[in-house]
Amino acid sequence: MTRRLSLQTHIGNVPVGGDAPVMVQSMTNTDTADVAATVAQVRALAEAGSEVVRITVNNEAAAKAVPAIAEKCDVPLVGDFHYNGHTLLKNYPDTARALAKYRINPGNVGFADKHDTQFAMMIEAALKYDKPVRIGVNWGSLDQQMLARVMDENAKAREPKDAAAVAREALVRSGLDSAKQAEALGMAANRIILSCKVSRVQDLIAAYRDLAARCNYPLHLGLTEAGMGSKGIVASSAALAVLLQEGIGDTIRISLTPEPNGDRTQEVRVAQELLQSLGLRSFTPQVTACPGCGRTTSTTFQELADKIQTYLRAQMPLWKEKYSGVETMNVAVMGCIVNGPGESKHADIGISLPGTGESPAAPVFIDGQKTTTLRGPRIAEEFQAMVEEYVKEKYNCHPERSEGTLRPLVPRDDKEKKHVA
Repeated sequence: MTRRLSLQTHIGNVPVGGDAPVMVQSMTNTDTADVAATVAQVRALAEAGSEVVRITVNNEAAAKAVPAIAEKCDVPLVGDFHYNGHTLLKNYPDTARALAKYRINPGNVGFADKHDTQFAMMIEAALKYDKPVRIGVNWGSLDQQMLARVMDENAKAREPKDAAAVAREALVRSGLDSAKQAEALGMAANRIILSCKVSRVQDLIAAYRDLAARCNYPLHLGLTEAGMGSKGIVASSAALAVLLQEGIGDTIRISLTPEPNGDRTQEVRVAQELLQSLGLRSFTPQVTACPGCGRTTSTTFQELADKIQTYLRAQMPLWKEKYSGVETMNVAVMGCIVNGPGESKHADIGISLPGTGESPAAPVFIDGQKTTTLRGPRIAEEFQAMVEEYVKEKYNCHPERSEGTLRPLVPRDDKEKKHVA
């Protein structure tokens, strides 16, 4: 796919836009005034792979806490401001300095005659402290004056648009007009990121297609209020996959409603898996696993797939520092003879477990070649050990760290040709 050419900026030390990889970000849901809880969640999100973390800055207590949080966290922090951001940035300069980016919502930065003044105050703070801004328009907090103007224009048009199209136009225009206003105040175009978020898939796709056609600012993608569990994951993936496939989008967030006492880092994993599934980035080795059928009444392959997947993710903080390219590895854990050997051959390393009534043997394939057959009660442990040894031999591209002679790497193109043959 061809990426839309956007301007490039940086959030802290993280490049955004241009030819930079699509960046993953997330947001805390702790009370920002609770420094310990917020630091713990920021660190968890960063460890999961979030490259930027947004935090709520909604009152004086939160603003006072920001410098202490930033001091304890390595990941760039974005301040999420609504209604009173102009006041907080003015009254708490240490907070303005500590944040890597400011998020401004033009729908509630100020109302009526206060809008332009309070928007200007936030842009002036960004200029003073050399911070980029995200002008983030939301369907649920759209500037009503902007909407009224667009509705009036539509009513006078020869071919009026439907209500949804009018709302999308107001959304896009709010973002673009605010960006131009920021530029008029002295903000460089490459320091502005835009977003126009809605909660419905088709509306999001239409809005961003329009936005992308009308500007070259970096774009932040996300389905706002996506929902809980599979609904939120499916809706976000459906919308963002279409846009990313069209080359639209420079940063993404999956806005999942967490389950009660759920894991906030799920939104990071979903974002990573979406980008990796589209072939845009690689974050962690992928496990190809059989879905199961009447041939696989045993849960052995399910348990092994889960164990291997959990193991691979747990190893990545160490492996990504030690083994170059390991994040592109593919592991297959298959459940019977129908597709097991074939999928295992296509993986870097794969195992084909016996299905119901099959011989209790599990052939293992490495780089397309059968290398051994595992039997007995310790198949899982033996295969995991083989995966670890494969990583050490295949991806140790740092000679100064090597403790032995390495097996030569097999280029994936050659390997795929071998599979076809």
